[in-house]
Amino acid sequence: MPITSLNNFSINPAGPGTNTGMLMPKLKYRFRVTLLGFGTQASTELTKQVIDVSRPKIAFEEIEVPIYNSKIYLSGKPTHEMLTLNVRDDAAGNVIRLVGQQIQKQFDFLEQASARSGIDYKFTTRVEVLDGGNGALGPAVLETFECFGCFLQNTDYGDLNYGTNEVATVALSIRYDNILHEAGTVGVGTLVGRQAATQAITGLTPGAA
Repeated sequence: MPITSLNNFSINPAGPGTNTGMLMPKLKYRFRVTLLGFGTQASTELTKQVIDVSRPKIAFEEIEVPIYNSKIYLSGKPTHEMLTLNVRDDAAGNVIRLVGQQIQKQFDFLEQASARSGIDYKFTTRVEVLDGGNGALGPAVLETFECFGCFLQNTDYGDLNYGTNEVATVALSIRYDNILHEAGTVGVGTLVGRQAATQAITGLTPGAA
C-alpha cells in the first residue's frame, strides 16, 4: 500500500517508520455552554448568545514538609479558578432577564434578603467541545466539563459607547465547587485510582532508589 507524504507531517515519536500523521486538534470555536438551574426559566436563550467561555483552571496548594537537610512537597487541597462567560445582550432582553433572575435568587436587593441556603440559587455549568456537526448531522461531544455548585461571583454589564459598532455584552464570573471532566463518554482519569497505602512519604515505590 502506498504511503502518502501526509504521514510525514508529524514528529517521529520512536524511530524509522513510526510516523502516522497528525491528530485532528479540537477547535476553539466548536463548543456549547449550557447553564442548568440558572435563573427561574429555561436558559437556552443564553446558550445561543454565548461569545466565549474559559475552560476550567485547577491549582493544588503546596504542603511543605521540612526534613533534616532539605524539604519535600506534597499536594494539598485543590482550588478551582472562576469561569468567565461572555454573552451578547439581545434586544428582546432574554439574556439580561435570565441574569437578573439568577442574581435575584442569590440576593434580593429590594428587600435586602439573602437566600436561605446554597441549594436555593446554585446551578450547574456544562461546557462541551463539539466536532462541528449541525442540522440533521447533529454534533458529537468530544469533551465535557460539568461544573457543580455554581453561582455568579461577579456580573459586569459592560459599557455603552457612541463611537463603536460593537454589540452590548454581559460578562459573568462563575464560581463553582466541584468539576467532572469527561472525554466523550469516558471520565478523564477514571482508571487512575488511589494506590495501596505505603510508608513512603516521597511516593517512591518501596525498594526503589
